Amino acid sequence: MISVTYGSGEPGDPWVLKTPSLTSEYQAWRDGAALHVQVGTTKLSYQARAIQDLHAMLLSRGDWVALGNADEGKPVADGTVEAWARAEHNPVGGYYGLRKGYRGRFANYVTPILELLGLAELEHGPRNNRARGLKPA
Repeated sequence: MISVTYGSGEPGDPWVLKTPSLTSEYQAWRDGAALHVQVGTTKLSYQARAIQDLHAMLLSRGDWVALGNADEGKPVADGTVEAWARAEHNPVGGYYGLRKGYRGRFANYVTPILELLGLAELEHGPRNNRARGLKPA
């Protein structure tokens, strides 16, 4: 289920998406090397390469991967998307988030973008959702 309502993903025309649980709406757009997410009045920014890197990681795992959503500074379960997005062994050597204090919740906001782009399948339950990579058509 793709949870976009409209938008091209450009700065003046953001995607309007829903979190994996489909409970919250947010906007996201790419602007150069940054991927921006606006949730109410809160703005988060991630490295734009996160889209391709996360897709490659999900494909390499070959199966469902738990999202493991958590705010920055909160513990995350090993083997989850959120843990990978903070790990020293990921392609950027740590957090994909660009704004200290707002680098968490990667799994909550970046996986719906992959789903929209046809790069991942995403579960949409009330909690404990998972994602798996899809080969581009």
